[in-house]
Amino acid sequence: MLTVLIPTFHYNAVHLVKAIQEQCLRAGIIFEIICQDDASKSELNTKNEKINSLANCHFYTNIKNLGRGRNINSLVLKAKYDYVLLLDCDTLPTKDTFIQKYLDEIKKEKAVVFGGIVYHSEKPKQKNSLRWVYGQKREALSVALRKENPYFSTLTSNILFKKKVFLSNPFNENIKNYGYEDVVWVKKLKEKSIIITHIENPTFHLNLETSEIFIEKIHQSLKNLLLISNLGLITATDNRILRTYVRISNIGLAAFFSFIFATFHKKIKANLVSNHPYLFLLDVYKLCYYCKINSK
Repeated sequence: MLTVLIPTFHYNAVHLVKAIQEQCLRAGIIFEIICQDDASKSELNTKNEKINSLANCHFYTNIKNLGRGRNINSLVLKAKYDYVLLLDCDTLPTKDTFIQKYLDEIKKEKAVVFGGIVYHSEKPKQKNSLRWVYGQKREALSVALRKENPYFSTLTSNILFKKKVFLSNPFNENIKNYGYEDVVWVKKLKEKSIIITHIENPTFHLNLETSEIFIEKIHQSLKNLLLISNLGLITATDNRILRTYVRISNIGLAAFFSFIFATFHKKIKANLVSNHPYLFLLDVYKLCYYCKINSK
């Protein structure tokens, strides 16, 4: 009845698998849980191998790194059942009714359902502050806010979908690097008028990267944004950074923003790695960095 897919990379997913398995068993449904590491060659996979000893649970490791989108595509092809629940490995249900709420949506035959994401209220250590503040302000949105812009506010960290819907609309396998592959996927759903239903059924996001790592991932994702925008996979109407970049380029200010990055990026970064990072400065940093890499 339900396949739960958990793509991993250098992460211990045993706790999440056990939590989901327990809820599936309690619900009395036919299910499988498939976890797949994307060739991280991590020592944590020794612990993940324990997943194979759990009823209806399986752990695989890729021989070669596929990238997030292609890894998910390969997981969906392994799925036995008509409905698939995709979960990031660093999440955990907030309630013990998590699976049951999705089962209720399956009964309604919804095509795609996003349950949301939340963060623990306790502020983390300074080195993790940026990821926590960003998550609280930009990702942990209420159902009411998500419904105002259902495609823009959809994440693929906690999402249910019909297998046949996904197979007709897989992740674009030309996107091999990190960043914005989920935006391209959601855009495809929007273009085909596939409705995304938003409900209150969140998971906690647990793995807070350090601010330094988060900024480096932003660099990687913006490089990928440049690539996929050049390929025409997303446009200014799909992304705020692209939209702003087009506007400032049209009035000849892209070079000026690139200059701002070269001159002030260290000072901006000093705030971003502090205990009180300002997301406005993060937005400025991202825009200026995008102008910089676009000028090469």
